[in-house]
Amino acid sequence: MAAGMFLFAGVDAMGKFLTDTLHPVQIVWCRQLGLLLGVLVLIIYQGRSVLRSAHPKLQIGRGVLAACSATLFIAGISFVPLADAVAITFVAPFMVTVMGALILREPVGIRRWIAVTIGFIGTLIVIRPGMGVIHPAAGLLVIAAIAFALRQILSRVLAGDDKTQTTVAYTAIVSWCLLCIPLPFIWQTPATGLEIGLLAAMAILAAIAETLVIMALDAAQAVVVAPVQYSLLIWGTGYGFLIFGQLPDIWTWVGALVIMATGLYTLNRERIAQSANKA
Repeated sequence: MAAGMFLFAGVDAMGKFLTDTLHPVQIVWCRQLGLLLGVLVLIIYQGRSVLRSAHPKLQIGRGVLAACSATLFIAGISFVPLADAVAITFVAPFMVTVMGALILREPVGIRRWIAVTIGFIGTLIVIRPGMGVIHPAAGLLVIAAIAFALRQILSRVLAGDDKTQTTVAYTAIVSWCLLCIPLPFIWQTPATGLEIGLLAAMAILAAIAETLVIMALDAAQAVVVAPVQYSLLIWGTGYGFLIFGQLPDIWTWVGALVIMATGLYTLNRERIAQSANKA
């Protein structure tokens, strides 16, 4: 999981760099192409049974959300510093808790509701709406986090009937095909070897990172490895400073720490709840 987060942060940094010359949709299309190629290899080895789903419509919906969330994120980081963008998207776990309660009717105690509320306050500290500190494109990142949270909810629904490989396959195929629709209207041929190299690296590293995360989730419970996702802020800050010369201000750090603390508490409460259910 840690290696996957390191690579994902690198992919995000490459995406931000490329937004100076290429359209976000084209960048995400290339990123998803790497995952698609990995899925095609999987289908060759395991057969078309990988695509057998008990809920194909939900799988298609998850693929659509994947394309939307990734595109909105890349569009957002073209205006927002990388570390700030990562901190904002950390609101997703809280949204998963809220949606789990409202959509899946999962039990959520008062302490988790308090943690969710404090987590959203942390997000407001980072964004500081109305103060002109963060670019309005931060709104795109919030929408991207909502779409990502909806993906997680669908993952929970699908987990009982479909294999992880099936979900990854549908996500790769559907998202890539969806991104192909606007591609002819926004395509810009990469002008330099650097752009071509970065696009290829994004595709390869994103596929490797996705595989590492799946391996981590197969090897351990999600509530055990999920906290490692917060290392994204460290890597995002490092890449943002080394490549773009950007560092978060003190209030971004305060908000990020509030989000991380409440997020870790929420994950711990989920772990306790799961243990109690098993008992």
